[in-house]
Amino acid sequence: MSGTAELFLGIIALSVLLMAAIQVGAIIAGLRMARRLEQVSQQFEQEIKPLIGRLTAVADEASRAASMATRQVERVDHLFGEMAARVDDTLVVAQQFVRGPARRGLAVLSGVQAAFSAFQGIREASRRRRNARPRVDDEESLFIG
Repeated sequence: MSGTAELFLGIIALSVLLMAAIQVGAIIAGLRMARRLEQVSQQFEQEIKPLIGRLTAVADEASRAASMATRQVERVDHLFGEMAARVDDTLVVAQQFVRGPARRGLAVLSGVQAAFSAFQGIREASRRRRNARPRVDDEESLFIG
């Protein structure tokens, strides 16, 4: 072999050695990064799990509160519906209670008014009869003739 061939062979050997060192360094760096990533993910998981548990508990409590609020609104709606129906029934009964006696009272009042008018008519007729009789002077009754 000649000197240049050995030189090129040395350069090739040196390049292969350098590439192998770079590859080993990349593998070691990759392993370190994988360990660090695993540590970060474990830490993240440890910190997030309680938070997720709390969020789940809060969501469950909110759901329960919404359910209770819905039931209470339905109860209030039912209560006001019943109350409105009872008020309507009470108003109908009150109107019937007032109208019946009021009509009877008006009928009695009309009867009393009619009787009063009739008595006035009789009284006026009696006055007319009295006024229609010829008056006899008191002096004429004393006249003997």
